[in-house]
Amino acid sequence: MTELFSEGRPPNQETAEELLYRLEKNNNYIPSSARREYKNVLMKEYREYIKDKKDQTKSRRGG
Repeated sequence: MTELFSEGRPPNQETAEELLYRLEKNNNYIPSSARREYKNVLMKEYREYIKDKKDQTKSRRGG
């Protein structure tokens, strides 16, 4: 997720597909029957990741 965040990827369907692609590229098997659920969970986690990063930045700036 760090890589996607540093690329400026928004939390959308395209990013979810990219996350799945990268996982499978690294030999992570994702059954076709579970792809939708995986995408939903990945997007939820990615949104949280982005929120946490933005909160960390605000904290460092004192805001």
